[in-house]
Amino acid sequence: MNKNYLYIGALALLTGVFASCSDNEKNTNENLKNPYSNPLTDYSAADPTVWKENDHSFYVYCTNTWQALHSTDLVNWTKLDQNLFEKRPSFVTGSGVSVWAPDIEKIGDKYVLYYAMSAMGKPAEAALGTAYADSPAGPFKLDKSRDGKGLLFTSNEINVRNSIDPCFFEEDGKKWLFWGSFNGIYAVQLSDDGMNVVNGDIEAAKKNRIQVAGTAFEAPYIYKRGNYYYMFASVGACCNAMLSTYTMVVGRSESLLGPYVSKSGVPMLDNGYDVVIRANDHFVGPGHNSEIVTDSEGNDFLLYHSYDRMTPKKGRFLMLDRITWTEDGWPQVMNSSPSSEAEAPVCG
Repeated sequence: MNKNYLYIGALALLTGVFASCSDNEKNTNENLKNPYSNPLTDYSAADPTVWKENDHSFYVYCTNTWQALHSTDLVNWTKLDQNLFEKRPSFVTGSGVSVWAPDIEKIGDKYVLYYAMSAMGKPAEAALGTAYADSPAGPFKLDKSRDGKGLLFTSNEINVRNSIDPCFFEEDGKKWLFWGSFNGIYAVQLSDDGMNVVNGDIEAAKKNRIQVAGTAFEAPYIYKRGNYYYMFASVGACCNAMLSTYTMVVGRSESLLGPYVSKSGVPMLDNGYDVVIRANDHFVGPGHNSEIVTDSEGNDFLLYHSYDRMTPKKGRFLMLDRITWTEDGWPQVMNSSPSSEAEAPVCG
């Protein structure tokens, strides 16, 4: 969500992370039994996160979208009538400020929403917030946050510039929040209810925060599979339409808090990574993936966003692609690029 770091995307293009026309054509299969087409929306649904309520009910939350999206099949999405928040958070104010890049988790009997509040070009003023609801549809309430208005912490308080893009993960009963955007990816421990930093102590949280990846990345998502933790993230310029260089990448670790490394062993702290999804002749700027969601047949899928080269002014559309795993345990998407048409998930 940061317009800076164009050089990262330019370097990615020079090193061959752009898929050719033939790559995109290979994603189309005339023998598909139940095909779907990307993009999934004709309106902007950037920075998606997904909640799987059951095998036939899914919710997506996006940047600047004040209602959740709902689907019964991971392909066809509609905006709910219910407002996402009971009262809109206002701990960051000013022109262009909105809710960015939510993440959601069920903690106890409550659904807890993590989100950023920020405006383009104002990274020092960004902050993270929390809210909770009885239903994934909302409305989400703010009163259990530290100030009763939704605030978790500001960039200045935690001493991490551009504190956006939160990701929740629980390990051995401890709740963690990962976040960051081109100023390092960090982790901090949360309280048992997930609504505040542990013990509500911001100064201790600032002191004890842990950096897990370098300055090339934003939008972290952590996924545990087998003996490894996988950190998915995005590099490059997200929001420049046809000039966007956004690319989805990954590293992995044997420990939740790292060190995360690329296939060749370069630490993500040193900006090492491997590409998962890159641009092709149809889509540009693919990135900021959701959690991995598994269909009723055990197939893994990623939701993410991308511009369509035919309609870049309409924003970053919701996208879906299947993710598979190599013999040595690395995630991959066919041709490392967005599909135009693919086999739909099995839901029900």
